[in-house]
Amino acid sequence: MSTQSKNTSDAYKEAGVDIDAGNALVEAIKPLARSTARPGSDAGLGGFGALFDLKAAGYRDPLLVATTDGVGTKLKVAIETGKHDTVGIDLVAMCVNDLVVQGAEPLLFLDYFATGKLEVEAGRAIVSGIAEGCRQAGCALVGGETAEMPGMYAKDDYDLAGFSVGAVERENALTGGTVQAGDVLLGLASSGVHSNGFSLVRRLVEKSGLGYAAPCPWDAEKGLGEALLTPTRIYVKGTLAAVRAGAVKAMAHITGGGLIENIPRVLPAGLGVTLDAKAWPLLPVFGWLAKTGGLTPADMARTFNCGLGMIVVCPAERAEEAAALLRQHGETVYTVGTVHAVAEGTERVTVNGMDTEWPV
Repeated sequence: MSTQSKNTSDAYKEAGVDIDAGNALVEAIKPLARSTARPGSDAGLGGFGALFDLKAAGYRDPLLVATTDGVGTKLKVAIETGKHDTVGIDLVAMCVNDLVVQGAEPLLFLDYFATGKLEVEAGRAIVSGIAEGCRQAGCALVGGETAEMPGMYAKDDYDLAGFSVGAVERENALTGGTVQAGDVLLGLASSGVHSNGFSLVRRLVEKSGLGYAAPCPWDAEKGLGEALLTPTRIYVKGTLAAVRAGAVKAMAHITGGGLIENIPRVLPAGLGVTLDAKAWPLLPVFGWLAKTGGLTPADMARTFNCGLGMIVVCPAERAEEAAALLRQHGETVYTVGTVHAVAEGTERVTVNGMDTEWPV
C-alpha cells in the first residue's frame, strides 16, 4: 500500500493558517514600508531584524528611548464598522507621542498584527494607516510581525501592538526636573477621543441605542462609527521644534487617566497645576459622552483628554516663542494654566470652569 505525503502548507491551511495569504500581505505592504524610509534606515521588509544607523541620522551622543502601546478597544469600533484604514495611525501616535515627551525624535517603528483569519485587504488597510502615521512622525516602518491565530481570536477580530525607538542628544533629554512654580502650560488641541476610554465609549454607545452606522449626534455629515474612529493626533514635528529651540521644560501626553493622572507624571514633588477649562473649546464629542453617561466634570477629566492631547510646560518668558513654533507646524495651541506649589497629599491638578453642560 502506498501513501502520499500531504503538502505541509495545505495541512496548515486546514488548521486555519494560510501561509500564502501571509506572503501576499508582505508583498502588498512592502511599498508602504518603503514610503517611510528616512536617513539611518532604508525601511526594507523581509529580514529577521532591522538595522538603524544613528550616525547617519545625525546623532553625536544620543540616548535611546523606547515605547510600546496598542490601540485598545477602539479596534472593536473599527471591526464593527469595517473601517480599518485609520487605526494604524492611532497605533503609531500612541507610541511616538510618548517618545517626544522625553525630547526624543522617533526613528523606527515595528508593529505586531494578530488576527483569527488573515484577510489581505483588511491587513493592507491597517498597515497603510501605520505607514501614514510613520510618515506624519518622520520615522521608518522597519518591520513587524503578522500572526494568524485561529482559536485565539474570532474570525474577524484582530489586535495591534506597536513598538517605537527614538533618540535624543543627551543634553536635550526632557525629565521634568527643571519645572518650577510660575511655568506656563500650553495645551495642544486633540482631534477627539484619541485612543483611550473606549471601553466606556462603547458602553455609552450601547446605552444610547445608536448603531455605529447611525448619523453622528455631533457631526451630521458622518456616521457615529466613522466619527469615533477619528485618529489620534501625532504631535511630533511641532513639539520637537520647540524642544530643540530650548523653549520647553516638560510635556505630558494625555492618554488613559486624562488630564488628572497624566500631568503629574512630569512634575517634581511639591508642584501642581491649575487649568482653566474656559481657555480651550470642549469638543462636542465629550459633551455627548458626558450627557449620555451622566458623567461629572471630574469623571471626564480623569478619563478623557477633554480636547487637549498634549500639555507643554514652558518658562513663562518663552511660552509665546514655543506657541509660535508649535503653530508653525500646524498645532492649535491654547494657554491653559500655570504651575504652582501644592501641599503634600492635596490634588496636583485642579481644573476650573469645566461646565456640566457641554456643547453637543
